[in-house]
Amino acid sequence: MARELTGRHVLLITLCAFGVIILVNLVMAVMAVGTFPGLEVKNSYVASQNFDRERAAQQALNWRVTPEYDGREMVLAILDENGNPAPLRDLSVTVGRPTHQRDDQSPEFTYSGGLYRAPLVLAPGLWNIHLTATARDGTVFRQRIDHYNGNRVK
Repeated sequence: MARELTGRHVLLITLCAFGVIILVNLVMAVMAVGTFPGLEVKNSYVASQNFDRERAAQQALNWRVTPEYDGREMVLAILDENGNPAPLRDLSVTVGRPTHQRDDQSPEFTYSGGLYRAPLVLAPGLWNIHLTATARDGTVFRQRIDHYNGNRVK
């Protein structure tokens, strides 16, 4: 004999269905917030105070950065407005994924023949290259380059 569907059964079914939906949404929200740092600067107000001045100084350098990656080595060409290697005092590079920090790498680049080279192994996919270079006159040059690595891991 089939059981009768009562109002109490419908209420329990509805509450369970919405409970599962709410629970899944909470779990997904906690996972999203926990895996994405979402922080570019610690204090945006302080960072904004010098932004225009620093941007103008960086644009005056008129440098162009071109990355190349062959699956074993990353090569950076940092050129001035005349196409010559830019004169650097210091170079710092972090290569990482756009969505998390666990794959971040800070390779040590060596200068040779007008190019900066570093051994590097990257899995396929999208990578961000965060470059900070200091000109000989002390001007700081910052650039984020999105780089897609289509090389297969062998």
